[in-house]
Amino acid sequence: MAQSVLNVEIRENTGKGVARKLRAAGMVPAVVYGKGMEPTAITVEPKALEQAIATEAGWNTLLTLKGAAPVEGKVVVLKELDLHPLKRHMVCADFHAINLREKSSFMIPVITVGKSAGEKAGGALQVIRHELEVLCLPTEVPQSIEINVEALEIGDVVHVEEIAAPAGAELVFDVNFTVITVVGFKPEVEETEEGEEGVEVEDASAEEDED
Repeated sequence: MAQSVLNVEIRENTGKGVARKLRAAGMVPAVVYGKGMEPTAITVEPKALEQAIATEAGWNTLLTLKGAAPVEGKVVVLKELDLHPLKRHMVCADFHAINLREKSSFMIPVITVGKSAGEKAGGALQVIRHELEVLCLPTEVPQSIEINVEALEIGDVVHVEEIAAPAGAELVFDVNFTVITVVGFKPEVEETEEGEEGVEVEDASAEEDED
């Protein structure tokens, strides 16, 4: 499992005004929360956070916090990261403190393997869920969930309960939702001298002759 160290600072004050001043100073306001601890307000440098999660695990990277006593040494994962809708800079972040010996939930990317028979026949593969939730130990988080789609024909659907969970992990779901499907393309309607419902268009010159 990918691991990184992240330096943070404790925030004594909270509120929108404080958060705006922090962002203006180039810092990101954040919160650390978890089982058995009070939510703790912190600040982090955006570049440091980017570098910390720039691993093959991405958001699932185990981050060991370095800072003041309330969070020193805690292992966390990034749970939420809000970006400015236009400028795309970090606005705020949430970190979830975890116990390395207890199972937690993680979102894992779905990777398709091969080209489906339906695509070869002219259809299109649609990935409906690009991530799936799994329950596992933080030290055993899979990098991806691979699904072989080669046998799928047009009209076939893969539901979540049909997917084999990676070793050491358990898929979490309440409803047997669709993950992948193969759809066919609708044939284009050729333009003819007939109307939309197949009714022939009358010749305007014929009407003039009748007059």
